[in-house]
Amino acid sequence: MSKPMRNCREITALVLQAEDRRLGLGERLSVRMHMLICKACPRFLQQVSLMRKASARWRGYSEE
Repeated sequence: MSKPMRNCREITALVLQAEDRRLGLGERLSVRMHMLICKACPRFLQQVSLMRKASARWRGYSEE
């Protein structure tokens, strides 16, 4: 069972873990609920997404 409310440090750790594994239902719900009330964590999620896309694009250029 997941904790009812996680702090920003825990949420950012889960966001990074989600890059490597599928989060459990409780973890996904915790992230979603936290994102609704926090202003900083959604920005962090956007930054991680941007870095992931940029890395994929860079790999594409280096393979050519």
